[in-house]
Amino acid sequence: MSKPVLAIVGRPNVGKSTIFNRLIGERLAIVEDKPGVTRDRIYSSAEWLHHQFFIIDTGGIEITDEPLMEQMRIQAELAIDEADVICFVVNGREGITGADEEVAQLLLRSKKPVVIAVNKMDDPTLHEKLYEFYSLGIGDPYPVSGSHGLGLGDLLDAAAEYFPKDNEADYEDDTIRMSLIGRPNVGKSSLVNAILGEERVIVSNIPGTTRDAIDTPFTKDEQDYVVIDTAGMRKRGKVYETTEKYSVLRALKAIERSDVVLVVIDGEEGIIEQDKKIAGYAHEAGRAIVIVINKWDAVEKDGKTMQKFEENVRQEFQYLDYAPIVFLSALTKQKLQNLLPVVNQVSESHNLRIKTNVLNDVIIDAVTTNPTPTDHGGKRLRINYATQVAVAPPTFVLFVNDPELMHFSYRRYLENNIRRAFGFIGTPIRILARKKSD
Repeated sequence: MSKPVLAIVGRPNVGKSTIFNRLIGERLAIVEDKPGVTRDRIYSSAEWLHHQFFIIDTGGIEITDEPLMEQMRIQAELAIDEADVICFVVNGREGITGADEEVAQLLLRSKKPVVIAVNKMDDPTLHEKLYEFYSLGIGDPYPVSGSHGLGLGDLLDAAAEYFPKDNEADYEDDTIRMSLIGRPNVGKSSLVNAILGEERVIVSNIPGTTRDAIDTPFTKDEQDYVVIDTAGMRKRGKVYETTEKYSVLRALKAIERSDVVLVVIDGEEGIIEQDKKIAGYAHEAGRAIVIVINKWDAVEKDGKTMQKFEENVRQEFQYLDYAPIVFLSALTKQKLQNLLPVVNQVSESHNLRIKTNVLNDVIIDAVTTNPTPTDHGGKRLRINYATQVAVAPPTFVLFVNDPELMHFSYRRYLENNIRRAFGFIGTPIRILARKKSD
């Protein structure tokens, strides 16, 4: 099931970022006592009791003509469109302001479930001011203190009541679920149409024509697939820089439901920073990955164009050195026939399980060739044995004398040896070091 989305919304300087940081357990958002510091939406995963969900920290909303305020208002509107539940944060010390009332009206028009967090209520003498927030017409106000972590449990309990129930479609275990992610206008919808061989998804040159993720099951050569097309939101009659940032949450939600992720890059424009950011989410989620260079028909070529482009991809996506690269054109269907066989291959690698004795033979050979590292005191890492504990992604536990001695570079060395021995094309590998007594 794709995780529900909770958006934290409110005017500037009410403590949204402080609450966001408390909920995700780390200082991810910038916190500064100055309106407008959080200019971009920030996404993260959070968990409360048995609920896992995405959380969005928005910039403040203020209905003014100032460019920054207008931008942040638009960002918050986009977050509202994406949210299953909205947390409306107000400043309990200041009471209701005109801007709060404007935001409240915006939220009421959204028809989304809203819980209201009255922040900065760490002083019990302020609780008398709580009742005035009923006049916003949103419901029961919850007194909280983001800086001290007070009252957030009750707030999350209320929000979780509105989380949608599991309505995920059931597919057979051998069905390959693949999503297409990438910034707007790289040709994701065109590629879906090309794969399906029919116009099942609306295609437009306007970035963000596809509003929602669309599941499309199909069968090819007796293999069942589900393709999940994602894209950003269509623009609200104006051009603004947040459109590409908006695509991140769509990508996150699609990645959650995928076995294989196609990272689609515009071959004409080349790689930009947003491509790397979006691909990073798939890598961190442990999904199988194929890098797809689309619009290859429109690229002027010589004998070394593809080689140079591939070298550039490897340089820019160093953390995806395991991911195969497919060059194609969704428009002309050039090289399209190469895509699904690669998807099948990386899916198989993603679910590959290795026998323990065979795995340990590879580890022993690797250690013999390149002995384990020592610390400054001369204590050497000793690997007692290894076993695979999971697939999708393949996850290995190495039982050792001291996990602290497992240096990153040696872990990478072992990963490379495992890849060479067993393939594991297109899938990340996780290697965990555990003390033998554990």
